[in-house]
Amino acid sequence: MNAIIKNEFASVEITIDEAACNQMLKIRDLRSGSEVELDALELEAFTRTSHRQFETFVDPDRLKESAYQPVRSK
Repeated sequence: MNAIIKNEFASVEITIDEAACNQMLKIRDLRSGSEVELDALELEAFTRTSHRQFETFVDPDRLKESAYQPVRSK
């Protein structure tokens, strides 16, 4: 599976990595190239998370702070 999801604020590519022993969902930011791989347990945790808990991650003012350092994997 491969999908690109975008809006006026972000553009990400979603893929399922089946090469590993366990399937992983890979999310890649198309602007920066940053990516993360999440397993089923990590994804399941999102179902217990409210949108309010994500506010600090998506606040545009916070993203501009100098302390913000995107994490790159691989």
